[in-house]
Amino acid sequence: MNQHIFRNRSLAFWPLCLGLVIILTGCAVGPNYKRPASDVPVAYRQSEEDVTPTKLVTTPPAETPAAQKLAASLGDEKWWEVFQDKELQGLIRTALKNNYDVRIAATRVLQAQAQLGITRADQLPSVSVGGNITSQQSPQNGPIPSFETTNGQLNASAAWNLDFWGKFRRATESARANLLANEWAQKEVISTLVAAVAIDYFQLRQLDLQLEISKRTLSSRRDSLQLTQTLEQHGINSLLDVRQSEQLVYTAATEIPDLERQITQQENAISILLGRNPGNVPRGLKLTEQPHAPEVPVGLPSSLLERRPDILQAEAGLVAANAQIGVARAAYFPQISLTGTAGYESPALTNLFTGPAGLWNLVGSFSQPIFQGGRLKSNVRLTEAQRDQTLLTYQQTIQGAFRDVSDALVAYRKNQEFKVQQEHLVEAAEDAAWLSEVRFKAGTTDYLEVLTNNTNSFSAELGLAQAQGNELAALVQLYRALGGGWQQ
Repeated sequence: MNQHIFRNRSLAFWPLCLGLVIILTGCAVGPNYKRPASDVPVAYRQSEEDVTPTKLVTTPPAETPAAQKLAASLGDEKWWEVFQDKELQGLIRTALKNNYDVRIAATRVLQAQAQLGITRADQLPSVSVGGNITSQQSPQNGPIPSFETTNGQLNASAAWNLDFWGKFRRATESARANLLANEWAQKEVISTLVAAVAIDYFQLRQLDLQLEISKRTLSSRRDSLQLTQTLEQHGINSLLDVRQSEQLVYTAATEIPDLERQITQQENAISILLGRNPGNVPRGLKLTEQPHAPEVPVGLPSSLLERRPDILQAEAGLVAANAQIGVARAAYFPQISLTGTAGYESPALTNLFTGPAGLWNLVGSFSQPIFQGGRLKSNVRLTEAQRDQTLLTYQQTIQGAFRDVSDALVAYRKNQEFKVQQEHLVEAAEDAAWLSEVRFKAGTTDYLEVLTNNTNSFSAELGLAQAQGNELAALVQLYRALGGGWQQ
């Protein structure tokens, strides 16, 4: 005897509609996020003046030309507009493509995207299908003849945990905020990388300039030493003059290997930022040819909250922590679930859709916590404390951002002032060195005066190169502090 049984179970339509209505009319427990007020100064501290902090104004000011000019900021500009050296631009593009920190940050974003998908799936019903075929043959047993049976089964099942209290919606809100936080963290890595490559490149060009000064000075002093030795051989100069002239040569010569060491190490540091093994780094404009404005617009402090990636990352973390409170509070309420099946069952395929073969089943259940030993209450307190901690971190990040801008702004201006004074020092030292040479050749002074003034002139030139490099480095730090560098 052959017997075939086919079963087909599918989810009933009307229970799903009922569940959908319940969800749409449901509420989401827990506090809705509202950006906290922060103490924001009306202007950055630019010199020795302190500005009284005021509360953040959420209403934007009138878009007048004067207001637009005041709101303009260096941080709004793209990095290739700020750094106009073509070689530097190429290095930054290579770093953005190959740097390991940037690539690691990108994988964190992908992980957060996947986690959001996993969390969001809890809001939807789960549906599964399955089937099996069983065939059995029995031998003849006395008067019972042999027979063969084949059973086939095909089924579909669904289950839905209704999000009546918003538990899964709050969890999805938190996961979405975590994704946003990772995206801003990636932008922060990009901003840091752009600034690091630019600063290292300017330091490299500074070392190149100092090496050029040292080699030029060494060549000049060797010529002077040769002349001094010739005059000593003819009895015009003394051996002391020769020894003092040799000191000038050796002073310049000792700078060269140390600068070459620093240059190689600086190239290695840049190569690592580019995501490659240590090697040579191409050069573009000289240090003294790098374009930069003497004054840069800084914009309004309140706009920093919308531009700095670290602030926006901290705020996204605050949104996520705030949503977790709703998840914890939802555990106080009943957890409602629906399961349902519907379909047909018949021992013969020909009668599957005829006769009294239809069947359906609907099950609704709920679970209400009664006693958990304080677990639920403690969990809510935990999420609230975590939210408070994240809030303090957010406010601390804002204060740190204002300090970064103030430090970078005063550094840029004071480095400019220092460079101007260093230029005057170089002019005076070079003139003093020239006058000493003239006086020595005229026989009115000894070579010690030449030694002293030449040493001072050489040190002043090296100091000027360092001052020029510090000025450019301070500009980069100001650009990053204002929230620039991550725009693509």
